[in-house]
Amino acid sequence: MARQGLIELQSVLAIARRGSFRAAALDLGMSTTALSNAIAKLERELGVRLFNRTTRSVSLTDAGRHFVDRIGPALEDITEAMAVARSQQETPSGTLRINAFATAAREILPSLLLPFLRRYPQVHIDLVTEGRLVDIVADGFDLGIRSADLVPSDMIAIPLVPHRRHVVVGSPAYFQGNAVPQAPPDLLNQACIRIRLPNGQLYRWRFEKDGQPLQVDVQGPITLDETSLSRFAVLEGVGLGFFMEPDVRDELAAGRLVRVLEDWTPPLPALSLYYPGRRNPSAAFRAFIEHARAFAAAQAGSSARDGKTRSGAIAPR
Repeated sequence: MARQGLIELQSVLAIARRGSFRAAALDLGMSTTALSNAIAKLERELGVRLFNRTTRSVSLTDAGRHFVDRIGPALEDITEAMAVARSQQETPSGTLRINAFATAAREILPSLLLPFLRRYPQVHIDLVTEGRLVDIVADGFDLGIRSADLVPSDMIAIPLVPHRRHVVVGSPAYFQGNAVPQAPPDLLNQACIRIRLPNGQLYRWRFEKDGQPLQVDVQGPITLDETSLSRFAVLEGVGLGFFMEPDVRDELAAGRLVRVLEDWTPPLPALSLYYPGRRNPSAAFRAFIEHARAFAAAQAGSSARDGKTRSGAIAPR
């Protein structure tokens, strides 16, 4: 009698959950071809078809639905048993899966994730960036990183970066031939780098002043969906760009970009790490949470010192 491995059963659940071989393969860290072959082999050994496949969609057959209903609870028990075993480890090891927006990932990769990996070389971090807001539990992630206002209320959250802002920037060369905008509506007379979101929609630049929000549907010579490309276009003087401040911090410090409309871009909600409560967290998970809390405390202390310095500064006469 054939004996199926855990990966084949996990594959069935992943495809059923995601409705796509490609998305399930990404979640499982394997190629789409390998996943398809594993499912085909399982179907041959079971003697039934688990999925209806077309070029556009994947859905469970009746036999597939019954199969998923039976193996789902069993795999949860197996996963729980494995978690209990891992929790007994003293040395952090294994994989931590983290989901984040791309802007958030760029912000915390060098300051939070890489130092953790250097400290715990036996831990592997699988960082997935995407624009959509996902259910980290349903999609098989250990942790998520999002703006605090997007963290589900039933999650435990750790504010990592307390102060974040958008910036509108242009190159010095651009401003040699164009007026400096004084208010967001002035952008309608400027060349701007348009932003396409992951869902295909064009992003409206968002501003706020004195508690009043304002959105501007900017126009310009080019539409891009990747931050590094937008930054390159702005540095080349093509137009103004709208970024998270860390994405252009070095360029601003070096004078390669100039910031405008600063009083229209107030602080945003803190960037937060979040996760569900766990009864038996692994040593790697516990170590990462401890590392994140220490990082958050250091960030909060730095922000408090900066605020005290600014409040105690002597105004120029």
